Amino acid sequence: MILHFRISLITLFLTAPLAAQSAPPCAQHDMKCPAPPVIDASPVGAPVPPPSDAVVLFDGKSLAEWRKGDGSPAQWLVKNGYMEVAPGKGGIQTAKSFGDVQLHVEWASPNPPKGTGQDRGNSGVFLMGRYEVQVLDSYGNSTYPDGQAAALYGQFPPLVNASRKPGEWQSYDIVFRRPRFDPSGALLSPATFTVFHNGVLVQDAVGLTGVTAHTGRPPYEAHPDRLPISLQDHQHPVRFRNIWLRELER
Repeated sequence: MILHFRISLITLFLTAPLAAQSAPPCAQHDMKCPAPPVIDASPVGAPVPPPSDAVVLFDGKSLAEWRKGDGSPAQWLVKNGYMEVAPGKGGIQTAKSFGDVQLHVEWASPNPPKGTGQDRGNSGVFLMGRYEVQVLDSYGNSTYPDGQAAALYGQFPPLVNASRKPGEWQSYDIVFRRPRFDPSGALLSPATFTVFHNGVLVQDAVGLTGVTAHTGRPPYEAHPDRLPISLQDHQHPVRFRNIWLRELER
């Protein structure tokens, strides 16, 4: 029943109209920005099986669907049904390109935890290689709100902090709508995100101001309608498993 309820919540957003571009609530990386309330998410469950129309990007066995940025084979560790960031080997990206998607990702931060703030269980899920949902160990770990787990990095904090303990599996269910550009490259509508963190709504059809970045908030630049999804190497051995998506553009 819990799984069916979560999937039903997500499907409410799959045909929602594109949101207007939003304004971030605070200056970028402002430590005085109010921290999202901390809540207890649902208990850790079994991996969520992909639906019949899903594209499986990682089944726990190989990195066949992933490449390094230069197109060479991905070099992250694969064992026991998960892949793990190999610090210093670089981020990885999907071999195929995608536009609008429903994306499911399960991840776990290192345990025991090391470091504080942004230097603790840091990685990221980048839609089209440029629009990031932050991965971070945000369990009892303070940082700027637009950089904590489930933030749209550098722009929008999550509505709540639904993080689980280090080492526990967590999930993101992301409904992503790509930005639209006219033939001249002018923006018609922004990229939008709806995100569930551990089954809890944390981003509600939010329209980005542009590319997510560490310093500044760059404006949009026209790009192809389909681009790879990437996972970040931020020098921390974050683990990922059970990654699949449904294409929303046919």
